[in-house]
Amino acid sequence: MTRFALTLEFDGTPFQGLQRQKHGPTVQQAVEEAANAVTGEDVRLFSAGRTDTGVHALAMRSHIDIGKELAPFRLMEALNAHLRPNPIAVTHCEIAPDDWHARFSCIGRSYVYRIINRRAPLTIDHKRAWQVPQELDEKAMHGAAQALVGKHDFTTFRSAHCQSDSPVKSLDRLDVERDGNEIRIHAAARSFLHHQVRSMVGCLKLVGQGVWREDQVAKALAARDRQELGLNAPPHGLYFVEATYADS
Repeated sequence: MTRFALTLEFDGTPFQGLQRQKHGPTVQQAVEEAANAVTGEDVRLFSAGRTDTGVHALAMRSHIDIGKELAPFRLMEALNAHLRPNPIAVTHCEIAPDDWHARFSCIGRSYVYRIINRRAPLTIDHKRAWQVPQELDEKAMHGAAQALVGKHDFTTFRSAHCQSDSPVKSLDRLDVERDGNEIRIHAAARSFLHHQVRSMVGCLKLVGQGVWREDQVAKALAARDRQELGLNAPPHGLYFVEATYADS
């Protein structure tokens, strides 16, 4: 068996998330079916992240094990051919060590959340960003975000369905920047709780609107109570952008 490391790009709009579900199409299902068609084997996909319904990825690191002898480029081309018309692309493929695991070897994950801050309806970015018509103060949002950086109990920002053993996580980065009418929130950590990024973004949006004061984000964090969450941002503005490994 040969282990192949894949980099996946996908539009999450038509999928019920990355991980296989009992009902509805998923990214994992589509890639596994493509790999099975290419190899004639029962192939399983493992990935660095577990994106929800409607969440996108620019560079999701994954791996598959196959017995058939194939050069990485040929495998990538064959997978992409069988993935059509799904909005999924394998953008990179290479042979990986047998002990390398896309999920368990990962030491860092990064996301970006896109907000389009304008009144006019979205066309090109429909279902690919969160449209907020009210003027947002990105500097206030960034200031409030810094209270969340570091090691904390993120119970307030955790989904009720989160399966993590502990609500304690170390957030390495949470930066807010504006480029014209687009606001981007960059988040980085070793791992995240279910809905953590979207929950943080929702509260920062309230700060940007002036609905919340900057210090209310810190108070929500300290409360350790999901009832104190101001708002959960919609999934379609969220992108998985990078997985980091010790050897990279």
